[in-house]
Amino acid sequence: MLIAFNKPFNVLCQFTDSSQPPRATLAGFGLPPDVYAAGRLDYDSEGLLLLTDDGGLAHRLTDPRHKEDKTYWVQVEGTPSDEQVQALRSGVQLNDGPTLPARVERLETPALWPRNPPVRFRKTVPDAWLAITLREGRNRQVRRMTAAVGLPTLRLVRVSMGPHALGDLQPGQWRRIG
Repeated sequence: MLIAFNKPFNVLCQFTDSSQPPRATLAGFGLPPDVYAAGRLDYDSEGLLLLTDDGGLAHRLTDPRHKEDKTYWVQVEGTPSDEQVQALRSGVQLNDGPTLPARVERLETPALWPRNPPVRFRKTVPDAWLAITLREGRNRQVRRMTAAVGLPTLRLVRVSMGPHALGDLQPGQWRRIG
């Protein structure tokens, strides 16, 4: 079984949380029993999360050796220069080593659901959207990459993993895709 789920902002990619007070988890969304996340999506990120009951499939979906693209729509603080976009495309030096090259395109503001709470708006600081496609998946990689080139991430939404896309799923909704 393979499930596409639109993970809302500030939800953990697990079914339990031992924090006090506990944070929202996947347990509150009526997902089928015995599925688990194939990969992670940060607590403060949104969008496509794949869940499965098949360990081999989970491995194929998440192992960088299988080279499954992951595409994110990223709202950044600032207006990306050509040099900043090229740096992201070429690979960025992070504290745990250089990233692989990424596909990076500028985006018009996408038609997304409102985030709760909303991203803070500042009249004096512009923001912009980028589509960033990676084949690796280090901890908080997109956020660290954009920060490394001087474009802090304000909002991060994963829209696809390999051939699987978020489509019209709204936050908290899911559908079986396999």
